[in-house]
Amino acid sequence: MDQHIKPVELAKAYRLLNHGPTVLVSASHGGVENVMSAAWSCALDFAPPKVTVVLDKATATRPLVEQSGYFVLQVPNMAQLQLTYDVGHTSAVDMPDKLAKAGVQLFKVEGYDVPLVVGSSAWLICKVLPEPRNEQVYDLFIGEVVAAYADDRVFQNGHWAFENADPQWRSLHYIAGGNFYAIGEAVVADATGAK
Repeated sequence: MDQHIKPVELAKAYRLLNHGPTVLVSASHGGVENVMSAAWSCALDFAPPKVTVVLDKATATRPLVEQSGYFVLQVPNMAQLQLTYDVGHTSAVDMPDKLAKAGVQLFKVEGYDVPLVVGSSAWLICKVLPEPRNEQVYDLFIGEVVAAYADDRVFQNGHWAFENADPQWRSLHYIAGGNFYAIGEAVVADATGAK
């Protein structure tokens, strides 16, 4: 594992998604691995930490999640712009070598048999909390975060540090038609309250 990848305290795992980034969703089952991008994911709860993600029935990743009971949410960055677009706009159903063509490299962490995407800024390993109606009607999956990691070049002391990191580490936020925004500058409100 890369020396810059550090565990994130589970109580602070929600911070990895709280700013609303596009995510990469990875999963595996029976020797098959896949990665897709998703714009609809968010933190759901603190203790234990939970997340949600929408996985359409037509995706190749969804059956891997359903069969394995696990998925990983990664926070991609500017250096992964084209990769993020490509894995979201091609399907392994139609293009079995999609990951190789998009340049996706995977790794695993000790204790978990799930694929993580090399070069991302953060990773949340999630165990599916089955909610069959939500999954069938809304394509909405809920996961309990069982492990979280972040790259210390951009996530330090439990907080994002985009303003101090190289711009390549800025998270991506999908709009439509191949258009993304990178996270902007930090601004701080007066935390002492209304005057």
